[in-house]
Amino acid sequence: MTNTKPTDWDPRDPAVLEDQIQAYDGMRRRCPVAHSDYLLWSLFRHEDVMRALTDDATFSNAASNHLSIPNAMDPPEHTPYRRIVEKYFTAEAMREFEPVCRALTAALVERLPRDEVLEVMSALAQPFAVRMQCAFMGWPDTLHEPLRQWIGQNHRATLAGDRQAMARIALEFDGYISEQLVLRREAGDTATGDTAPGDTAPGDVTTRLLGETINGRPLSDEEIVSIVRNWTVGELGTIAASVGILLHYLAEHPILQQALREGRENLDDAIDEILRIHAPLIANRRLTTRPVAIGGRQLAAGERLSLIWAAANRDEAVFGDPDDFQPQRNRDKNLLYGAGLHVCPGAPLARLELRLCMQTLLAETSRIGLAPHATPERAQFPASGFATLPMIIQS
Repeated sequence: MTNTKPTDWDPRDPAVLEDQIQAYDGMRRRCPVAHSDYLLWSLFRHEDVMRALTDDATFSNAASNHLSIPNAMDPPEHTPYRRIVEKYFTAEAMREFEPVCRALTAALVERLPRDEVLEVMSALAQPFAVRMQCAFMGWPDTLHEPLRQWIGQNHRATLAGDRQAMARIALEFDGYISEQLVLRREAGDTATGDTAPGDTAPGDVTTRLLGETINGRPLSDEEIVSIVRNWTVGELGTIAASVGILLHYLAEHPILQQALREGRENLDDAIDEILRIHAPLIANRRLTTRPVAIGGRQLAAGERLSLIWAAANRDEAVFGDPDDFQPQRNRDKNLLYGAGLHVCPGAPLARLELRLCMQTLLAETSRIGLAPHATPERAQFPASGFATLPMIIQS
């Protein structure tokens, strides 16, 4: 059967990949609901994305080709899994993790060379994301480099649309997690997440997940791996991207940088607003459950959608000039962590990590600037932010 769907744009066109944010701005104005062979249907406007986020009956989250808990689930199946996940990101859990996060951040920042050109994505952003995630999960330092390498492999396979490579890379990642589960089972009591005399299993997040139950039965290894995969894949890519985006923005806005350093601007609000202006996460998926009209297009049931956060969070109809830094005005409409039933449960952890990273950098430096005569290299889909970012950090 001939594919009669239109081809409105090409997400992998070099002009799009060169500056994704600018390209998505153009699509939002020109063709806010667009079809492509690569991403299928894409929504670019804030109004349409919000509709998809809040109408779970029409726009299903079950858009993944593999088990994805709880991201690719709808109520009522989604609800008990979501309750399990939320326990790990409470205010109390964040208070417990904060000293670890602070110490790791301080050590990373202390080792950064001062007053010379530094490529911050490889020297800071990626190591920061990997070390934070390993520390939060209780994983060994030996996983730092494999996970950092895995980020790049996963991005390249996704951009290429190479499903065989994507499956192989996903299996590799699942192997890292499964190994940690086996080690903990062999070491001690995982039914409660506690360690008794004679046990050597750490009482960390990974161990505690082994003691979780769902509908009266223990979580299977497949379910635990899926939960951890969702946490980690999102954490590694978006946190690294966020660090690069924040540093680049502060370098280009030295007055704001100094105001934050002196405590004259709210750091948490500033971080959220900068990441609204330049999204660290490009898109998320949905699946239509019935025919629906949206953005002037008629979509059939079973259509796959990409919600383009990077465009919706810059919609002029909601934010005015999308590059205008207005954290208080824009706070309630900011989709940085999503909205609705599937709002990001890990937002408290991401906010903690980014706040401590920026807080430490600002406290330990007098100026953060772009390296002269060096051009940052933008990241390509599905990544956002920068692939390389030469900077100079002054003491």
